[in-house]
Amino acid sequence: MNAARLGVQFVEPQWLLALAAPGVLLLLWIWQLWQRGATVRAFRRARRVLPAFAGGAADGPIERIPRFGDLLFWLSLVAALASTILAVARPVIVTSVVRTGGVDIVILQDGSASMRVRDVPDDRWQRSMRFLRTLGESLRWEHDRIALALFATTATPQIRLTHDPNTFFFFLDHLGVEPPFRLEDEGTWNTNIERGIHWGLRVIEKDEEIRGPSTNGRAFILLSDGQAWSGQVERSVARALASRIPLYVVGVGTTAGGIIPEPQRAANLRPLSSVLDRDSLSTIATAGSGRYFELDREPDRAIANAVIAATRARAPSGGVVADTTDLYWYFLAGAAGCLLLGVLFLNDRAALALHLGATAATLALLTVILN
Repeated sequence: MNAARLGVQFVEPQWLLALAAPGVLLLLWIWQLWQRGATVRAFRRARRVLPAFAGGAADGPIERIPRFGDLLFWLSLVAALASTILAVARPVIVTSVVRTGGVDIVILQDGSASMRVRDVPDDRWQRSMRFLRTLGESLRWEHDRIALALFATTATPQIRLTHDPNTFFFFLDHLGVEPPFRLEDEGTWNTNIERGIHWGLRVIEKDEEIRGPSTNGRAFILLSDGQAWSGQVERSVARALASRIPLYVVGVGTTAGGIIPEPQRAANLRPLSSVLDRDSLSTIATAGSGRYFELDREPDRAIANAVIAATRARAPSGGVVADTTDLYWYFLAGAAGCLLLGVLFLNDRAALALHLGATAATLALLTVILN
């Protein structure tokens, strides 16, 4: 969101007419101050003249008249009244907010046997899950949605497009240790990216069928250790581009590679190794009008933010709306501060007790009214 401050407005502007009362009181206070000044000046002249008539210095201490006396207390009271009236008028700061569009991100997660290779911390699968958790933490979720589909030889959607973070993180916790595809199944030993993209498109189409067209920016994020470029992948990428969905590719693994764990029934077979197929993944990202990233070459947060920002930029603006922030509590606090300051200028204990009781009752009543 981009915000621009428009200024201060009042929700209940009719109360501003009551400011005439503290205005009149302020004029009376100024008149009283002028009158007191005249009295002080007359007293000082008399104090200089009387000793001369008395034939010398006057007996006893010389009395002094304070310049302000209780007038400072009354000035504080007038300020508190004005601040209270402003609070009752409900001042707010109005801000113009340009709402940016949300994102619809479909994750295509490789779950084939090679994702169990331990050439990265833990293994490629668990490394992918940590990245997906960072991706989820980077979303706003109010308007952003995410979906998840796993693939090996076949694809299995896990999460339809949702803006519920609890659902997403629940699945990440459930899938955090290993893929759901068993090593004993032959279908686990193939990386069928074409099938993953196909199911990603199905997720988008099903969401439009149920909820109608989305105004969010859309993107696929493919996490894989690679597959040789083929015509089948090219056709599926072309379908994604026809739907105006770019394909961002995140490589998992290293070019040094590692040994793929074998199922128990095949323990006597020659072990197979797997390396990160960076060239094929880069080709897929380029063909999909996206970008190629690689885990542990860039921070996870930087990759997640780059994909989200690029996807959000493809969404239309959500329009300009007005947002408001209440200010009346500040004016109430100012009124209370003025009243407490006025207490410092009171010398009469009875007046002080009456003043504090009236202040507490007034603030309590205002709190009830404003709530």
